Amino acid sequence: MTRSYLRTAAMALAAGGTLISAAACGGSGFDDSPGQNATAQQSSGPASLQILIGSSGDAETTAVKEAAAAWAKSSENNATVTPAQDLTQQLGQAFAGGNPPDVFYVDASRFADYASVGALEPYGDKISNPDDFYQTLRTTFTRDGKFYCVPKDFSTLALVVDQDLWKKAGLGDSDVPTTWEQLTSVAEKIKAKGDVPLALGDTRDRIGAFMVQAGGWITSPDGKQATADSPENLKALQYVQSLLKGGLAKYPKQLDAGWGGEAFGKGKAAMTIEGNWIKGALKADFPDVKYTVHELPAGPKGKGTLSFTNCWGIAAKSRYKEQAISFVEAMTKAEQQMAFARAFGVMPSRQSAKEQFTKEFPADAPFMNGAEYAQGPVNAPKMDSVLADLDAGLQQLAATDPKTILSRVQKNTQSALGD
Repeated sequence: MTRSYLRTAAMALAAGGTLISAAACGGSGFDDSPGQNATAQQSSGPASLQILIGSSGDAETTAVKEAAAAWAKSSENNATVTPAQDLTQQLGQAFAGGNPPDVFYVDASRFADYASVGALEPYGDKISNPDDFYQTLRTTFTRDGKFYCVPKDFSTLALVVDQDLWKKAGLGDSDVPTTWEQLTSVAEKIKAKGDVPLALGDTRDRIGAFMVQAGGWITSPDGKQATADSPENLKALQYVQSLLKGGLAKYPKQLDAGWGGEAFGKGKAAMTIEGNWIKGALKADFPDVKYTVHELPAGPKGKGTLSFTNCWGIAAKSRYKEQAISFVEAMTKAEQQMAFARAFGVMPSRQSAKEQFTKEFPADAPFMNGAEYAQGPVNAPKMDSVLADLDAGLQQLAATDPKTILSRVQKNTQSALGD
């Protein structure tokens, strides 16, 4: 996972919704024609699996290729792993052309778009011990009661604290905030020392965590109903607005930074809210920064964070579904997930790997603990423009009535969902 999630999100925006726009206009591989995504005639093999991944870098590419080669040798099949240059665009083109890869990464934010048009094989329950995957992650990849694809790994958001700036404000370990009230209190102490307390990303992928902590979210759990304009979400945005207006939090662009991790690494904020990809970024770009990681402060309705994940998608049109499921089985065994964790820093999606992971990577425990109460991305199709509009509203939150923002996203979501 690591930075691949950041890259995937950027690609999704840059691609302009290749899949969705094509489907909406007709003329792509995605329409409602009979047999459009019909099951392909299956081949007994040996299979020649084509696997497309959205890699975070050389370490991930090498690790996946080695694992695929080991599976191919033991199963007497062939497996070709290709790292995508632009996963969203390349998948959209492959599906439109009727020749998708057999197996591919599916970002959680894109899952509903693929599943809603029959592009994915719903194989999740065919993997051994499917209940071993965290419930929050299974929910992310479930639609209409079907567990489509198993999560390959994940991250959550946590609170990252600069130890030097923390001490400068006269704060100790016992002052790490566990509630919104405590967050405000320590932020005021940090501000009093002349430092920016919190660098906060200006989109739903960071601010949305406060919505979850208040008991709200943008859509219902099944992705069928708009729930944005709620008292819970209003309370969350009002709280974040109070931080912004009081100078207790600032967006990265206000700190001449591209994202929260950069602002934090440059010492421009004492705290930030980011995923475990920040570890690699700080090690590479700001190795002298001393920091600690903690679970996010709880809100009025308790703990809440956001999860970011991919699943191993299998094409409904694949001729090698049985072999593809065997491949995914091998990639998601606990021991293989731990091998990936060591190779490129991801967190295993199987609960049975938690103890070993936290033993080997104790600093990541706050991220891992968030899996128990994390909210996944919006699980509904055709929401790209709605969510982009929400982000635009959140970027103006300090000067905009939160109720106005929520009313607008409620209306837009209802329209997208066909309410």
